[in-house]
This record gives sequence, structure tokens and C-alpha cells, in this order.
Amino acid sequence: MPTKVVPAPKLIFEKSSPGRVGCNLPKADTPAVNLEATLGGVRKELNLPEVSELDLLRHFTNLSHINYGIETGFYPLGSCTMKYNPKINEVVAANPGFTGIHPMQPIETVPGALEVLAQVQDILCEVTGFDEITLQPLAGAHGELTCLMLIRAYHHSRGDSRRTVILVPDSAHGTNPASAALCGYSVRSIATNADGNTDLEALKAALESDVAGLMLTNPSTLGLFEPNIEEICRLVHEAGGQVFCDGANMNAMVGTTRPGDHGFDCMHLNLHKTFSTPHGGGGPGCGAIGLKSHLEPFLPQPVLRRSPLGKPELLTERPQSIGRVSGFFGQFLMEVRALAYLLAYGKSGLPQISRHAVLNANYVMARLKEVLPAAYDRPCMHECVLTAQRYKKGGVRALDISKRLIDYGIHPPTNYFPLIVPEAIMIEPTETECKQTLDEFCEVMITICQEAETDAELLKGAPTSQIVGRLDEAQAVKQLDVRWQPTKDECLV
Repeated sequence: MPTKVVPAPKLIFEKSSPGRVGCNLPKADTPAVNLEATLGGVRKELNLPEVSELDLLRHFTNLSHINYGIETGFYPLGSCTMKYNPKINEVVAANPGFTGIHPMQPIETVPGALEVLAQVQDILCEVTGFDEITLQPLAGAHGELTCLMLIRAYHHSRGDSRRTVILVPDSAHGTNPASAALCGYSVRSIATNADGNTDLEALKAALESDVAGLMLTNPSTLGLFEPNIEEICRLVHEAGGQVFCDGANMNAMVGTTRPGDHGFDCMHLNLHKTFSTPHGGGGPGCGAIGLKSHLEPFLPQPVLRRSPLGKPELLTERPQSIGRVSGFFGQFLMEVRALAYLLAYGKSGLPQISRHAVLNANYVMARLKEVLPAAYDRPCMHECVLTAQRYKKGGVRALDISKRLIDYGIHPPTNYFPLIVPEAIMIEPTETECKQTLDEFCEVMITICQEAETDAELLKGAPTSQIVGRLDEAQAVKQLDVRWQPTKDECLV
């Protein structure tokens, strides 16, 4: 049976009562100071609240209860890989030996930190199949941009400056064309065929002499593995271009197959998606990149390498380097967390990540196929892209289904992405969710789809049980308001 609708806690913000105090200060043992005379007046209009310590504690505790995170419930956001981050990683990263160092202290004083970075690079090379890894980019899109800068430097080093176009599939993450444009390239879109794969004929037609490279997400944002990946890489290379792998979906491949073996020249990795560093809130992040040896001369400096004796060292004499892409050597504590995660699984355990992620996504797709059919009728990888188009004739859209899900206490999945799927609902359960959680989620989704056919207005008005109702999200972005302010009548006199 599905979970019941979950009511939000009732919050009363105005708790002030004259005479209440939240702390008892000791009697002053210094001469009294006339603040008004000293400071030129005291602000009497502040009207600071008068509350007890218990009132204060309950207020902020109740506020915390309306937050939603991976520790409080299922978080099926597709393409975001919102999986559980083991707490042991946080314990390791909080070690004073890591938190007490400073990025500007002499390199010879932080050999342990360099060893952490070197180990992460060593393991990521093995996992991805690339010759080199750098941890300097600070986020996924930053890693994309860095890879494109390497591609541009590679072409220019060969006297080939006429290549000014980057090819991007129509199903790509929005950061792909944005990164290309920021790097100075123009973008040419490549269509997806009826099977959900890259249209090879469209790709061949687009491979003109001005093409610098192709940005390809594999598995794609449709949650599908590209079966023609080796052929695609061969075609681009024969045309003189380079192939970048958007590694946002590496969670589907880690330990099972390696992008470096598919023919890619470089890729970015989201350590927060695949290797369990914290996610969201704007950072901190790590957009590590992997690359083949022909792009190595252009790596951002300093370059971390092992000496012949195995000691990590930083190299700065790099005449062809694209220079620094961040002020310091990446987000160090993110790499500490990633290393803890990688070592916990080990080489033999890493395939469990991708295999269970793929299993969970296919299970959800199979359970929901009668009410939310897949956009493409074939096995998916780590996420499934479903369509709610059948309910549109009754006035219910994918957004309404997701908003109703909030009433059941579950975070909505991703809506309307990829853009090429009508009324898209993208679900990524990740490998960290158990079958019981997936069954509960699927039962709720089935119930909501039944509601869509019997009571469309209920969905179009959802959520109705939470602290806020249906928001005008476009207006909220334009006029952000994150601070509660009392009305004139609520102010203390």
C-alpha cells in the first residue's frame, strides 16, 4: 500500500512575549556605559524578539524538520545521482591532519595531502581507462570547460585553428553547449534517432572540416548506453576531431566498463555523483577530468605526478599548459572523501555500484510501465526516462504528478528533461536504495497516476499538505525571497 499523505508541521513564526529571556547574563562588574552618548544613539526600531531558550530551540528544530535531504527520504532526481554519502567519509575528511593544513603552506610540509591526491588520480585512471587525471577543476561544468580548453590547445598546437565548431547531441545536458560557447566555440546539434541513439547519418553530415570535437554523454541523458560508441569515435577522429565524454552518468559504468576504452579522448567526472562526495548547495565540488596522453602536454598546471621512486611531486615547468583553472589544487577535502569511498569498495567491489544502479532503474521502469511507459522501449542503464503524455489530454502534466508526490512525503523526480521527450519524468534510484523503498515509491506513483485519471484537479492543485503550496517557480527565480519578515501588524510596538 502507498504511503499516506504527509502533513507538514505547523510553524508559528511570531513567538515573542514581553519579559521572556533566552539567557541569564552575569551581573556587570564594569562601569556602566552610556551607549546612546557613546554611539550617537541606539536603534530602538530593532524590536528584537523576546523568547525563552526552549522556544528558540523548538522553533529552529521544527524548521529543520521541513528540510528534505537524502537522510530523510527517497530522492529520485534523474541525472543528479542523489545517492547516500557514507558518514565514514565525513569522519575521515574531518581528521585534523586534513582540515588543519593551508593551501599556501610549503609543499614539502604536506606530503600526506599530496599522497591522497596521487592515490585518487591513480585509482581514477584505472577506473576510467585514461592515461592522465587532474583534480583541479572545481565542478562538473568546470571540468567540461577544461576539457574543451585542452582540445582547443591541441588543435592550435598543430596549427589547426580553423576548427571552431563543437557538436552536441540534442539530448545533452545544458552545460555542454554552454561550456562550448564559453570556450569560444559555436555549437551544432546532432539529432537522436528513433531508438534513442545518436543518429549516425546526422553525425556524418555534420563532420565538416571546421569541427573541433563532439561532446557525448554516455550513457545518454535518456538513460541509454550508446551501442555505436566505438563507431562514433572513429568517425570523429577520421574527420580530425576529438571526442569528449560527459561523465555525469559514470555511476552506470564504474567498475564495469571504461570510457577510455571506448575511444574517448577526454572526459569529466562528477565526484559528487559517482564517488560519494557531498552534492548540492552550489559546492564545494570536484570536476576531475581524465584524458589520453596526446592531450597531456596541455594539462592545467601544476601537474601532480609520481617520481620514479613513487613520491608525489608538483610540476610547474609546462610550456604548453593551458595554465591554472583554479586558485588551488581543487577541493581537497572532496578528494579525501572520494578516496575513502574508493578504498572502501576496492577494485573487486566497484562493479557493485554500477550493477545495482542499473538493476534498480530497470526495476522501477518495469514496475511503472503500465502507468508511465518508457520513452524508449529498451533496457535502461542507471536511470529511466518515462513519459506522462497520456495524462495530458485530461489536463494533467508531468509537473502535476511530481507536485502531488510531495504530498506523499517524497521528493519529485526530474521533469521535462531531456527536452526531446514529451512530458518527461526522469528517475534515478541509484544503487543505495533498497527494494522496499523502491516498492513504496512505485506504489505512490501508481496511486498518483490513478488520481490523474479520476481527480485531475487534485493533482493540479498539489501540493496541498505542505508548508507552502504550488509556487510560481519562474517568478520565484526572478524575485527570490528567502527571509521571513513580519507584517506591520505583527511587529512589536
